[in-house]
Amino acid sequence: MKEHCPMPSSKKNKLYALSTCVWCKKTKRLLDKLGVKYEVIYIDLLSGDEERKAISEVCRWNRNETYPLLVINNKKAICGYDEEKITQEFA
Repeated sequence: MKEHCPMPSSKKNKLYALSTCVWCKKTKRLLDKLGVKYEVIYIDLLSGDEERKAISEVCRWNRNETYPLLVINNKKAICGYDEEKITQEFA
């Protein structure tokens, strides 16, 4: 299941998450608080080709496939809940 948020044309941010993950929920709340536009992709709610494609994308940024994974403008990623890094990136 994807949750779509409008994206500014200059940035496309994706949050790969698990629907039951506390740290993923905290990351989502922080992004909302900072006013960041992003798309949430809940890996555990996908299946088939859609799931394989999403996991492949996650592994491209994080071989350990841990969540949350925030991909910023398809140029860098923040693995795990890191309030300081996320805030610095979007402040």
